Amino acid sequence: MRDAVVTPGGDRIRWVELPGRDAARVYVHGLGATTPAYFTEVAVHPLLAGHRSLLVDLLGHGISDRPTDFDYTLESHADALATALTAAGVAGAELVAHSMGGSVAIVLASRHPHLVSRLVLVDANLDPVTPSPGAPGSSGIAAYSESEFLDGGWERVRDAAGAHWWSTMRLAGRVALHRSAVHLTRGTTPTMRALLLHLRIPRAFLLPESDGPLDGAEALTASGVSVVPVPDYGHNITLDNPEAFARATTAALTA
Repeated sequence: MRDAVVTPGGDRIRWVELPGRDAARVYVHGLGATTPAYFTEVAVHPLLAGHRSLLVDLLGHGISDRPTDFDYTLESHADALATALTAAGVAGAELVAHSMGGSVAIVLASRHPHLVSRLVLVDANLDPVTPSPGAPGSSGIAAYSESEFLDGGWERVRDAAGAHWWSTMRLAGRVALHRSAVHLTRGTTPTMRALLLHLRIPRAFLLPESDGPLDGAEALTASGVSVVPVPDYGHNITLDNPEAFARATTAALTA
């Protein structure tokens, strides 16, 4: 395990690192997840193995620290990740990022362009959404106020999430989980989609084929984003169909 101090208060981001050649690959999890659990199997797949690979947990999640005085905006997540990558001696990395992690990766590439040479976004959040009580994911969590979430709301989220997601969500700090969800639903200004459209690096967006056409796909394609529907998986592609993920990601990284 590696780590780096990323806040003035001494809070640390931690990651599992696999040795290999450059360019480094940085894998980033989604809301309530942890990268080693979601990405280890695919990071060592024969199609993807051999590069230096950092399986990073964002602040508040997994094996990283869980400060309660951190705001957990997408920008703050991205800046903290940038500090960790700089400490690790990483530049020009290939980022492979899922869901909220994809949103953080877009912001990272926009704010710290020297750190990112390529993006592979896996069903990432591109637009703000309206919080919705009882909905799965970030919109349901964000429907609670922070005090409501800490005072029993998290238990209702646990029961709705099911055993699989809760197995990693329970590793996240509750303050971190709520604030991250709130800021993910609010998005950024400009939006993550607008930031992605204006990046000038190779970019790919993987999504479940069963979701149907991606909103705004034509504009993304026109800006150079490769939009790739992948069959036989849901939101958690690395767990649902690791073989298809490895093939699609390898194609995106070598295009």
